[in-house]
Amino acid sequence: MTAALDNPGVRLTADGLIALRPLAAQIAGDPALARLPGGFVTRRKGHGQEVADVRLYAEGDDVRHLDRGTTARTGALHVRQFQEERDRETLLVADFRPSMLWGISRCFRSVAAAEILALIGWRVVAEGGRVGLLAITAGAPVLVRARGKTRGMLDAIGGMVRAHANVLAMAANGQRTEPDLADALVRAERIAGRGGEIVLASGFDAAGAGLADRLALLSRRRAPRLIVVEDADGGRLPRGRYPIRLADGRLARVSLTGGPAAPAAAEIAGWPAVRLDAGAPLTSTARALAAAFPADRWP
Repeated sequence: MTAALDNPGVRLTADGLIALRPLAAQIAGDPALARLPGGFVTRRKGHGQEVADVRLYAEGDDVRHLDRGTTARTGALHVRQFQEERDRETLLVADFRPSMLWGISRCFRSVAAAEILALIGWRVVAEGGRVGLLAITAGAPVLVRARGKTRGMLDAIGGMVRAHANVLAMAANGQRTEPDLADALVRAERIAGRGGEIVLASGFDAAGAGLADRLALLSRRRAPRLIVVEDADGGRLPRGRYPIRLADGRLARVSLTGGPAAPAAAEIAGWPAVRLDAGAPLTSTARALAAAFPADRWP
């Protein structure tokens, strides 16, 4: 692998994705309005077995929920409140096909996609869920079965790092096959648990004619979440003529004249999606994710 492929923003590292855990926890703790209409984000409370908090006894409370320790320390009756338990399983789908291996600012789109999925994954496991991974590449995909807690997220991170290193090596050797995204998502249907969610971070290049049907099939028993990873904001790029190499190896020049920034919301094959800028600071990305996927709108 050449020295250029070891530069920050090109090479994906496990340390970089693990370091996103505090940021994910910080943003998750901040209440945020969702981009979708309909109220505020609230913490759910119910009659599960996980304690949400302890408060003073009020008339009508169930005496079976008395907290003996707090009552003994304070001399006043206290009761426990329990939060609803939900088994959340999230399949992180990382698009590492050759079209994702480029960027004009902070990092490759493939690296940004991995960072976005890591922020989501750390939040999922912190809230008691399980995460798995499907990394789509020009060759064989990398699969990681869903597991909970920190171990599950570390397994997913390891899978992303391995897959990304492989695609960089393939690209350096001239292998630039671009499989259709729709065909690659067949494996997602096989490994994603029913009732869970599938979070796909992709540029949606070479999506394939069957993407809409594939997403419709996935949505029958799962909740697909689409994230468009972009790094070509016409309002940010300087004007000029730029040389590019096409997928078939030919050289061409494109003219950029600038333009308005892309909207935050998008639609892919008839499905709502969220646009995120690969060049944006990670703090801004984390806040955008918290607004786009609030905890009270899990499947």
